[in-house]
Amino acid sequence: MKITISFFNSLRYYFLIIAILHRVGSLDPVSAVCELSFVVRDKVYSFNLVSPLPNFPHGVLSEDGFYKAAVNETVLWFQLCDGMIFNHDPPRCVECLDCGGASRCGMECSALMARNIEGYDVCTTIGKVTSTSTNIIDNQNPHKGVIVKMTSSGSKHNCSLSVSVICDSNRVHGPHSLEKLGTCDYAAVLQHPSGCATINGHGKGWGWFGTLMIIVFCLFGGYLLAGAVYRHFYIGVHGLDMIPNLDFWTRLPHRTQSFFASLVRRFRGPTEGYRSSYSPVNF
Repeated sequence: MKITISFFNSLRYYFLIIAILHRVGSLDPVSAVCELSFVVRDKVYSFNLVSPLPNFPHGVLSEDGFYKAAVNETVLWFQLCDGMIFNHDPPRCVECLDCGGASRCGMECSALMARNIEGYDVCTTIGKVTSTSTNIIDNQNPHKGVIVKMTSSGSKHNCSLSVSVICDSNRVHGPHSLEKLGTCDYAAVLQHPSGCATINGHGKGWGWFGTLMIIVFCLFGGYLLAGAVYRHFYIGVHGLDMIPNLDFWTRLPHRTQSFFASLVRRFRGPTEGYRSSYSPVNF
């Protein structure tokens, strides 16, 4: 009896751990598909669409659980970077099996489209979270924003929705400009502060000059080391005298100072305190 109870307890803990891991794994794609970083002209541009902002604690995610756009007899629902949630005004259409079914229509995909066909609203899933990608709109103008593309592969059509998240640090506007690009490909535009990049400096260092200086210093260090080893082991010199050409190096600062002083005098001319070796004589 004790063995049976222990077995069921272990089994219960096993399924609990599996559920936790599944929940954690399901959260990873949400943050991964909405992050983008790249380097342009020595600057790092970083986008994180789900990062909290002062007026938008959920980032680009709609607080209603979905965005909605309608053009003529076509209605589009979508959510960026996550699945949709309908606490009110859920989609009421047929053929919603790929996105939650009749009871939970719209709850198991990230983009759903409904078209009126012969008096019936027919749904088509056009995007899922697991098939979402984020790319830059314009490589020459990274400040413009990013494109979030969602796709869905069905038995009848391969569909997609591309949402351009335009950088607007002051407001949220849209979605608007719903366009049909192909048989089952759509595009929309959304202006949002989350579309603005975080910019960090990314210096390249000294470049070729830095490399040249490193080579010079390495050669100079190798010269001093090799000369010191030779003078110590083969000539028997100890202390500072091991440094090759010690007299030259000790006189180098004074020679450099004299050179620059003569150079300055040549360009500036005689100073105010300078007196000629000849004195005027009054007769």
